[in-house]
Amino acid sequence: MSENNATVPTQDDAAGQTRTFTQDEVNAIVGKRLAEEKSKFADYDVLKAKADKFDEAEEASKTELQKATERANNLESELNAFKEAEKLRTLRETVAKDTGIPANLITGTTEDECKAQAEAIKAYVTPNGYPRVKDKGEVTNTPNASARAQFAEVMGQIL
Repeated sequence: MSENNATVPTQDDAAGQTRTFTQDEVNAIVGKRLAEEKSKFADYDVLKAKADKFDEAEEASKTELQKATERANNLESELNAFKEAEKLRTLRETVAKDTGIPANLITGTTEDECKAQAEAIKAYVTPNGYPRVKDKGEVTNTPNASARAQFAEVMGQIL
């Protein structure tokens, strides 16, 4: 490998002149600094292993009462979440029954939000929102003829 030269100003030189380092000198400086940084964290794995052992010992030293208390607290918080969900579902069903809007369309979290949302949906689906069908969707005529004859009949009614 050929020797590369790097120009690096040094602080030791008061005259402001620059010194040229060889690639080997630069590699030695960088290697020395890397070794210093690595030595700062050399005991990291040992400390981590000790911390893991401490956590295991702490968990093992818990009494059965502490473990049962933790389980009870977890179950209590889960029960509270289910109660809140049931309360919200009941609220939405009540608002749905009062307004005639399906409960699955209501997504509010308070009674006021649910009512406001239901009223907004109700206003949207009034005659201004979706057109009303005069015959309520009932089939009033049953086709007995071919498609050509039905088409001719409809065109005759239109024209």
